[in-house]
Amino acid sequence: MPGAAFDSFSPSLIDFLEDLTDNNDRDWFKANKARYESEVVEPALAFIGAMEPRIRKISKHFEAIPKKTGGSMMRIYRDTRFSNDKTPYKTNVGIQFRHERGKNIHAPGFYLHIEPDSVFLGVGLWRPERDALADIRQAIAIDPKRWKRVCDAKAFAAAYELGGDTLVRPPKGYDEDHPMIVDLKRKDFIATATLEPEKLEVPGLPDRIAKSFKSASAFIGFLCEAIGIQY
Repeated sequence: MPGAAFDSFSPSLIDFLEDLTDNNDRDWFKANKARYESEVVEPALAFIGAMEPRIRKISKHFEAIPKKTGGSMMRIYRDTRFSNDKTPYKTNVGIQFRHERGKNIHAPGFYLHIEPDSVFLGVGLWRPERDALADIRQAIAIDPKRWKRVCDAKAFAAAYELGGDTLVRPPKGYDEDHPMIVDLKRKDFIATATLEPEKLEVPGLPDRIAKSFKSASAFIGFLCEAIGIQY
């Protein structure tokens, strides 16, 4: 199995991302493509392979797919069509273990983000589509006590912080004085846990990340149930 022996990342991964940040152009990337493959792609795929059985233990409905394209590792190439920033490459590694029914980054998932100055875990749904967003809000309004229990669970609350964008005004159908209005205004239902970059290099990384993801099970489970998919 790919990545069966993976235990931690090498400092060379962050080194490459730092160099890419300073040289974000196609000529430099072409000249350093072999470095990208050996220092970023190969260890990232090995990590994904190592996480596959661990993700399945958390939920059999989430997938870890160690493929260069169409798998859990996100593309390094930026979509610059609608952006003022025309730099061609992302300067981070993004890895998402997505629900089996998810087709894009808007699906429920577990996420690892590696950037020179920002390493974190993420769980939940980023920018859920309109119907899913409405279903989550309704689930919170119907059973606010359960939602609070999920968010306040000791292990989850100790590691994760809810974040993302919110509406300025209440969503349609909800009043400003609704007791759950802070959560009902959310446009994202995500939580993040910050990691120290050097911890990526400590042996036993897959087990530690799996343990952190496991602590978010009730949170992810609530969201999956709300949008009508299995957890």
